Amino acid sequence: MKALLTILGKLLVEKKLTIAFAESATGGRLASEFSMIDNAGKFFKGGLVCYDAKLKETLLEVPHQMIEACTPESMEVTSAITAGLSRLIPADLYAGITGLPAPGGSETEEKPVGTMFIHCKYLGKPLFSNRVVFKGSPEEVITQTVAEFARLLHMELSRLFEKECR
Repeated sequence: MKALLTILGKLLVEKKLTIAFAESATGGRLASEFSMIDNAGKFFKGGLVCYDAKLKETLLEVPHQMIEACTPESMEVTSAITAGLSRLIPADLYAGITGLPAPGGSETEEKPVGTMFIHCKYLGKPLFSNRVVFKGSPEEVITQTVAEFARLLHMELSRLFEKECR
């Protein structure tokens, strides 16, 4: 994963892109990993950990009705925290993550522990959204989520900038 993060850092610097994170289930791990990439000060704007649903509502303006209807760990809420972050931190890319790395949330048979939701916007438009289910300890689920985010971001940015070069 470190090699991929290094590649992403170089790509973000080269394209003069900035990124910010709204994290719930990953508890700031995504922001932490990106902050350790060389030249992070050139692309990393910051992040917000909003583990508690009330923070999602008050800081990121996620409607209470959405949290009640969809649960705090859902793609709808993940998209909403990503949008809410864009009102707080100026950046080109916004990423939001919610999910269930451990028991005690909204897990069900259809949404078991290990289910994670990832959403990313680029210049105000959705770049990717993904629902994944990982196995392992909470630490392993979070590590796999960070790696999956990095993989998706690299894939989509590569695709996007490849089109620009044509």
